[in-house]
Amino acid sequence: LRKDDQINGTHRAHHQFLAKTLNYVCPEGFDPLGGALAEPMQRAVQRTLSEILGLRDGYCNGRGGSMHLRSDEYGILGTNAIVGGGVPPAIGVAWSRQRSGPNPRTGELDVVVSFFGDGALHQGAVAESMNLAALWNLPVLFFIENNQIAVSTTIPEATRETRLSARGQAYGIPAFTCDGMDPLAVKIATEKAVKMLRAGEGPVILEAHCYRYFHQNGPLPGSAFGYRSKADEAAWRKRDPIDRVAREMVDLGHLDDKQVARLRVDAQDAVARAAEGLLEPDGNARRIKPRLWPDPATVDYGVRGDLSELDGARYEELEDHSGEVVERKFIDLVSGVMGRRMETDERIFVIGEDVHKLRGGTNGATKGLAKRFPDRIIGTPITEGGFFGMAGGVAADGRFRPVVEFMYADFCYVAADQVFNQVGKLRHMFGGDLPVPLVLRTKVAAKGGYGSQHSMDPTGLFTMFPGWRIVCPSTPYDYVGLMNSALKCDDPVLVVEHLDLYTATGPAPAEDLDYYIPLGKAKVVRPGADFTVLAALAMVKPCIEVAERMGVGAEVIDLRSLDRAGLDWDTIGASIAKTNNVLVVEQGTQGTSYGGYMAGEIQRRFFDHLDQPVKRVVGGEGAPTISKALDMAAHAGPDEIAAGYRDILADR
Repeated sequence: LRKDDQINGTHRAHHQFLAKTLNYVCPEGFDPLGGALAEPMQRAVQRTLSEILGLRDGYCNGRGGSMHLRSDEYGILGTNAIVGGGVPPAIGVAWSRQRSGPNPRTGELDVVVSFFGDGALHQGAVAESMNLAALWNLPVLFFIENNQIAVSTTIPEATRETRLSARGQAYGIPAFTCDGMDPLAVKIATEKAVKMLRAGEGPVILEAHCYRYFHQNGPLPGSAFGYRSKADEAAWRKRDPIDRVAREMVDLGHLDDKQVARLRVDAQDAVARAAEGLLEPDGNARRIKPRLWPDPATVDYGVRGDLSELDGARYEELEDHSGEVVERKFIDLVSGVMGRRMETDERIFVIGEDVHKLRGGTNGATKGLAKRFPDRIIGTPITEGGFFGMAGGVAADGRFRPVVEFMYADFCYVAADQVFNQVGKLRHMFGGDLPVPLVLRTKVAAKGGYGSQHSMDPTGLFTMFPGWRIVCPSTPYDYVGLMNSALKCDDPVLVVEHLDLYTATGPAPAEDLDYYIPLGKAKVVRPGADFTVLAALAMVKPCIEVAERMGVGAEVIDLRSLDRAGLDWDTIGASIAKTNNVLVVEQGTQGTSYGGYMAGEIQRRFFDHLDQPVKRVVGGEGAPTISKALDMAAHAGPDEIAAGYRDILADR
């Protein structure tokens, strides 16, 4: 592999990380028989060990540790502790490199190698990734380290088709099988595969038959746990690849026995020196030097960025908008602002199911965009985890800015690992400084009669996981400004839309689609003095209408941003200090509610201002159903809002 080629792997990837790193820093003319490692190589070994131990001088500042090793400089995308979880991001980087064209330094495509074991092959994320890579002809090598066993489950116990490379036939991917204990065989097979990738011939599968000497973790062999025999372990030990290379090089006259022994000692000394640089005496023992641990005060650094990328943005609210404002349909602004940003930023592309068809997707959100940007409105198979994870890899690669559409918010759960475990954690997990500019658009279809699996609001669930910013626009005007901010943000942003709002009209710019609304800024949309109402998305308008109809002094605040970093406690606190009473209003079910978190946080922050406990309006416990009567009952609406207003007034 070349320096610009990329790799990723599983959480057992020290060997891959070191190989890629040492080749990158190896000085020209370095002689392995000359004694100690060259200084930059020795430094790389020590930094790798530092990261494995969770120390601040590691490649991820100690955040990744043994399982999450990443280095942008050396072309290592980041290893992954979810079996198979790193494969979708790998195909995203391959897509990014393919879309960028040949590397100007080499005139050929950069390639991506995704390493994973036999156990990972059965994960849906891997199957989806293989299909997408084949569909889009991506320069990615799926390298299967077939260790014959996953923890203690053998391959025949896991699959009827034990030839793992045969999976390629299902997707039209050429595949090789080689003896993974023979480094020369691996080299020849890999060279053939990489040559195909550089020529633009699409993905390749390479299955290397290997053996895992020890148990899944720890120093004991598998035989100690009864799932392998000592005879089997001894037979494989005789085929050890390092011993094999040494033996064959001696037979060919390239090395002698003393040189082989010297190389082993030098390798062990390199690790010993790396450890020595991290340790100090502690009585009769040794300990890690205390100054090498990360500062505990930095524990949350990099959960999100600092939004400095939005410095200089033109922020305008509806009341002070500098251009003409007219009545416009909400859904027209969804496609309108996306088209405007795609005009001004060639990095933006939209990906999702049917976004390129049906005259703008299932609801018209991409209306007209496929005709204007035919290669940037990308329709996908029904593989939410695969194409979302792929988009996460594109975002982390830094060359493009993906906008992912999930047709319904419930589909987030299908892609949950990639959404919450992968993309949301990338920046923080890999050191705190990795931009992940991705926008996820999805819609809530509450009270639409779409049943239990097409209706729910995911906002509360997203607030529970680190890394995500969340915006919930309630008006066409706010949608434009918040989407512009989301598309400029270097963090993953969830933009929640509501089916009911799509057909609604409201004040919106006649032509100007270039203004911004700050992330993390709530808005008082109806002043009042009796009690504070906190709402978002499709509940803002009914909260105002019910207050007007009842003639009560409800101060309604449109939260707009709902992530932990985006809740505008200054605006909320100023209102509570005035009204001394708070009602949190949500439409959706109790299980995915964000109101419980808000109520607890309000009482912690503003207890002395409260005349009564924080009260809530929220839907029922059960998920919505197809029955119209039950669907209406599952969600909160104007009647529940009115009851909440009467209740909070009664207890003032």
